Amino acid sequence: MNNRNILRFISELQHITLKLRIGFFKTLTVAFILGVMATATNAQKTISKAVEQANKELWAKFIDQYGIVYDFVGEIPTPEDCELGRPNVMGWWSPIENGSFFTGLYLSAACERARRSGSKTDRDKAKRLADGLLKCASVSNVTGFVTRGVGTDGKCHYPLGSMDQTIPWYLGLYSYLMSDFPTTEHKQLVMNKLLEVTSALYTLDWKLPCDGHFKGEFRGDLKSKNYLEVTCYLFTLRMMHQLTQDKIWLERYRTALYEKPRGSVEQPEVANKTRIEICASGYRVDSAIFSVRNRNIDKSALWIYVKNQATLAFLVKMENDEKIKTAYHTGIEQNASNAMSAIGEYVNFDNNDNKVFGHAKWREGYSEWFPQKTQADGERLSRMGDQEKLGPRKGYERIYMTNPLAAAAIIAMAGGSANREIIERVICHFDYSKLNMSEFFFAEVAYYSLPEISH
Repeated sequence: MNNRNILRFISELQHITLKLRIGFFKTLTVAFILGVMATATNAQKTISKAVEQANKELWAKFIDQYGIVYDFVGEIPTPEDCELGRPNVMGWWSPIENGSFFTGLYLSAACERARRSGSKTDRDKAKRLADGLLKCASVSNVTGFVTRGVGTDGKCHYPLGSMDQTIPWYLGLYSYLMSDFPTTEHKQLVMNKLLEVTSALYTLDWKLPCDGHFKGEFRGDLKSKNYLEVTCYLFTLRMMHQLTQDKIWLERYRTALYEKPRGSVEQPEVANKTRIEICASGYRVDSAIFSVRNRNIDKSALWIYVKNQATLAFLVKMENDEKIKTAYHTGIEQNASNAMSAIGEYVNFDNNDNKVFGHAKWREGYSEWFPQKTQADGERLSRMGDQEKLGPRKGYERIYMTNPLAAAAIIAMAGGSANREIIERVICHFDYSKLNMSEFFFAEVAYYSLPEISH
């Protein structure tokens, strides 16, 4: 079509439009508006459907009878496995590797879900998760020890916990206590356990104790220099004041804000910085920790830092000093900005991918074993997997599913609705029925961290 014909066509179209009756034009306009409304409604249904699918799949496959989240579906370790340390004494690569970690973070989302829905089913699920966390701190005779999960007898467990288990444990139970649906009796039960664990950690100068053959040793130090610990230590102190109203916790918190963390002079990124200054810096100050392992936080370890963003978000709500609150906000915004570089990886995830997930048969994938007398022995054993049998699927899910959803959660915790579209797009991308790892629970963490839409 040449330019003259195009102009003639436009002219005729304008002439026809002018001859339309007013009534028909109104009908056309209403139809257009309804169409736009329908498109928006369909988009809303899509995110709702995605969240509901994630919730359904998680509860159907990945939560044990006690209310503890499995890493994946596979053979549960036996008392003998936990005693000997198979596949290793940390419990890495087993289905109960991250029970307290995942359950604690998920409970925070479950509490918000229950608040929004008002559903008894959702309230009961939150209570079940809280009971699971209570169990994780009740199966050991080492006070202050928070286990990763439990084996076949409902009590056996691996001897080494971690910061990543203990702090989400706190986050989940604190969220539960702040909810308005637990009974008075159950709240007291939770409060008693929090006091028990925290008193023990205080006595141990905030080092996290081990159990079993490693009793007397520690794995994790809340007063340490890394971003991983700094935000968590401040949260724990401020949380205890919030719950108990005992001024001693507030004094400890205010002192800790302006202290230089233990060992900070050894790490250039945080040398001479106080805890509040490190909080404002954002999680990338920990890059040196991962670079020695040839890992990049944004590409492979972002999921570990969701708990740190959550601690800052809670600290903002508890803090009254505007200067301190501003520092926390700076850290939150910095973390959200950093996480934007990772969120887009979700487009590389193919829901029809059929790579081998050999971790479901972890005994075969980690058939090598030797007695582990030190924690270093355990870490060495953990690197002796048969990669051909294990297959690439776990890494595929971690990079293109877990990390983008973790990024979405970190961004959502920054508040506001500016990034809601990309967050919802990520959540809607996955077919949750086809995933092997439970780490898609970050979809609900992200969604229930977004401001609620009023209807």
